[in-house]
Amino acid sequence: MIVGIGVDLVDVPRFERTLARTPGLLTRLFSPAERVLKPRSLAARYAAKEALIKALGGSDGVHWVEIEVASEPSGRPVFALTGSTAEVVAARGVVALHLSISHDAGLATAYVVAEAAPE
Repeated sequence: MIVGIGVDLVDVPRFERTLARTPGLLTRLFSPAERVLKPRSLAARYAAKEALIKALGGSDGVHWVEIEVASEPSGRPVFALTGSTAEVVAARGVVALHLSISHDAGLATAYVVAEAAPE
């Protein structure tokens, strides 16, 4: 059963300028594994995290660095949640998260569907 849907769109050049102006954002928003990625990939991951928060209905108990966007061997993006964020998501009854991300022509987008077990 779908319990939440979230979508986000990020202007990649604007995101790059923001990171350049405020370098501390890199450590506040991204896990160590994500920090080595190119800006367009970081923008897509930022969009994914925003879309997840929207799908969950809010950010209470959610911490940015505990939301990592990883890739399966096929390249499919997946969330790797840790710490209190994983606990909060589970407590909300979410059993599966579906993620799609893309970046092209200066834009990055993400779409998240949060799913709970059928009642």
